[in-house]
Amino acid sequence: MGPKAKKSGSKKKRITKADRLKQLQEEEEKRQKEEEEARVKYEKEEMERLEIQRTEKEKLRKLEAKDLERRNEELEELYLLEACFPEAEKLKRDSRLLSQWKHYIQCDGSPDPSISQEINTFISLWKEETNETFEAVTAKSKLVLNLIEKLKLILLETPSYDLQEKNIIQYQGSILELQELLHLKFNIATEILLRQASTLADLDSGNMEKVIRDENVTLYVWANLKKNPRYRSIRFSETQIGFEIPRILATSDIALRLLHTHYDHVTPLGPVPTAPQEHTSTVTYFGKDEVKSVEAAVSKDLQEEYNEQENESNVVHEEETKVDEQGGIEGQTSSVQEEPEATKYELEMKLLSETVSAAQLLLLENAPEKPYFSEENEVDLCQFTALGGVHHLDILELPPQCKPRKGWMIVEILKEGLQKYTYPPETAEDFETENAFPPIEVMLEVHENVIFFENPVVARWDAEGKHWKTDGISNVSYKSEDRLITFSLETLGPVTLIQDAHVNMPYQSWELRPLDVNKVLLTVTTVFTEIQIQIKENLCMLASIKLNDKKHSSILEEKWMTPVSFIIALKEAGLNIFPTGHSHFYVVINYKLPLVEVKAYRQMALLSSAFAFGWSKWNTVCDSKKVLFQVREHLPKEEPIQNPNWTLLMFSGDRAQSLKINESSDAFSEALKEETEFHSTLYHMVKDFASKEAMKKVRCSNCQFVDSVCHMLLSTRLLSYS
Repeated sequence: MGPKAKKSGSKKKRITKADRLKQLQEEEEKRQKEEEEARVKYEKEEMERLEIQRTEKEKLRKLEAKDLERRNEELEELYLLEACFPEAEKLKRDSRLLSQWKHYIQCDGSPDPSISQEINTFISLWKEETNETFEAVTAKSKLVLNLIEKLKLILLETPSYDLQEKNIIQYQGSILELQELLHLKFNIATEILLRQASTLADLDSGNMEKVIRDENVTLYVWANLKKNPRYRSIRFSETQIGFEIPRILATSDIALRLLHTHYDHVTPLGPVPTAPQEHTSTVTYFGKDEVKSVEAAVSKDLQEEYNEQENESNVVHEEETKVDEQGGIEGQTSSVQEEPEATKYELEMKLLSETVSAAQLLLLENAPEKPYFSEENEVDLCQFTALGGVHHLDILELPPQCKPRKGWMIVEILKEGLQKYTYPPETAEDFETENAFPPIEVMLEVHENVIFFENPVVARWDAEGKHWKTDGISNVSYKSEDRLITFSLETLGPVTLIQDAHVNMPYQSWELRPLDVNKVLLTVTTVFTEIQIQIKENLCMLASIKLNDKKHSSILEEKWMTPVSFIIALKEAGLNIFPTGHSHFYVVINYKLPLVEVKAYRQMALLSSAFAFGWSKWNTVCDSKKVLFQVREHLPKEEPIQNPNWTLLMFSGDRAQSLKINESSDAFSEALKEETEFHSTLYHMVKDFASKEAMKKVRCSNCQFVDSVCHMLLSTRLLSYS
């Protein structure tokens, strides 16, 4: 039975083999057929893809050709629209001259700080005044601080191409003289007050305590008349502000002074930004018989860009006028002889336009090197900023006291004036223990108008090195609810509170939205806060601040200021959203070419009357030669839309395009949005989808308003620091 079964099994195997071969053959034929079908399908798809690609390329080529064809026309129209910038600059110049004239005809006795003779006379006369009380000096300080502020604004508001080196030296010299004299006057007034300490003594403690408060200065002074070794905790006017002093001071003829100046006259004046000499020269006003040529204050790439524009779009201007090397005007056509004044004005505005563009570009230049500090613990003022003014902490030698004699008050006046008490003494050989001069504990109140987003850092003034330092300070404790800071100092002197200047950078998002005719709202959202700024004409105002999604009140709200004054005020309040040329060393930024940024901000400002602009997450993805942001038409009377329909624009300085992607897309693509075209300017790009009413508002925008919006965009650098 076994052999039979085996035979039967082998027979079956042979049949299976034949079937198997047949099956393999069928499978091979099927595979070849499928491969052929796949190949045909792939070839068909590839042909279709190539055809689509060819069609797309052809479409892009036609769009590029169309863009190039109308480029001259578009740039010419933009050139005319951007005439608002030199117009605004001209108005600012006129305003500066008018303010000088107004001061002259006002004749109120106050000096014009820009005229050296007047300010020097004022300083000399004030030096001669003696025996002024602290209240009298405080009253005079309002005028002095106003003069200092005026000089600082002249240095900041006057464009670098209009500032001469001798004027910068003069103004800064006047500022320093006024600052030093004001502090000297406060010292003399303190001495006069301390001479009367015994007559002002407190009945309970027997010591003298005096607090004088003013909007700019607060004085806390304590005179140790009783020398009680147990009286070591000094608190002023039932506040927590004061000192914890060691036994050695509690038994000495001393006075303690805390002079809180709400301003900072200790930190050295910063350098005034000036244009490089090789790129700039002063723009002069034009006389009757000649027009002086000027070197356009533009960097190389800006010059090339403008040359390109001149060649392509300003042929008419070139035909009409030609400025020769000597600065004379050569008549090319009869129009020059017929309308010389018009031609002079046109040339002046053209030169001013180039100079303004160069100044705007300088605002965005990044410093090539990080500042170097030789000393350890020195505060880097490019990274940190002093806030809330300066607390001048002093231990003073108690001057001889007034004594009543037969109805007279007799006082010994020391020739050397107010003297500081040296603590710890330079030679401490007479004292046995090392702990005879422990650090002095100080309690200060943080200025109510200043916002600290992080715990403040205490810095002391190093008079020898002329800088702020963070050593010699210990046991720092900050109670944010009470706004009280406590710390120990080895030796007293001026102290200030510092905060990282870039605590609100980079920004998380931003939006620029029209509110009314020539009025916009700029919203900048950071990690800690949301700041809303209103801009109208040549003024800015803080509309609101939110901290932790809650509204925070500020004295700056509802106060309209010029852009430069407004930026200073916001910085001094701790609301710094204004990068400097050194900020890129301390913040991770999304670097964009300055020329591209300048062009974007100028054109955004031009359109801001009728269009809203917003932050886009894709701006960080594209390269440094392009910027991305969202835009939509927004007429001021419209109600805010819950989910507005934004268009995503990409701009490279000389080409604008709408993108197919939006904020919720999965990946970045530069693909052009369907049924849209390339344009040379943002103005013509938005014109494609804008209403006639919107474009009419844009063309009717006030030049000062456009200039102010542009200045704020240049100052916040939203496209690089978001």
